[in-house]
Amino acid sequence: MMLNMGPQHPSTHGVLRLVLELDGEVVVRCVPHIGYLHTGMEKIMETKRYQQAITVTDRMDYLAPMSNNLAFVLSVEKLLGIEATERAQVIRAMMAELTRIKSHLVWLGTHALDLGAMSVFLYCFREREKILDLYEMLSGQRMMSTYIRVGGLMADLPDGFERSVREFVEEFPRRVDEYEDLLTSNRLWMQRTVGVG
Repeated sequence: MMLNMGPQHPSTHGVLRLVLELDGEVVVRCVPHIGYLHTGMEKIMETKRYQQAITVTDRMDYLAPMSNNLAFVLSVEKLLGIEATERAQVIRAMMAELTRIKSHLVWLGTHALDLGAMSVFLYCFREREKILDLYEMLSGQRMMSTYIRVGGLMADLPDGFERSVREFVEEFPRRVDEYEDLLTSNRLWMQRTVGVG
């Protein structure tokens, strides 16, 4: 049997269409169709200066705004033949990694919620909030920071930021173990993820 899932479906958290081929309840083939969220940002950016366009890149993916900032800024810097200081590059990499973790926490939390593990959703968002607190400490904004700029950064790290990041990084592996324990001990989650797809 062929089944269309999406692009708007209760079990998806974005706009993705999947054409599924089923054998009973087993998915034997899946063809993804992407591109349902085109927003015309390229056209919007045609009328912006490089620094103005950074605010647009924040909104390309609200789960990973600093990663979008970084990709855009690196492209502009390459075009202009400039390079940020080593310190700025290290801070950019650190923030891109925290952004990646934050985005993955949303994925894991919503995935677990969809498959019957509500506690994991809440715990993932607990750690995500800690990263958003770091964003706010760094830039004054929790989501759309526009922190990464052409040629460097909006500002240097505030007092206490490095300590706060270190505390998060030291605690986070224990939290990941906690998620794993909660999921692998959840019968429903195991039934819906092991040996399927």
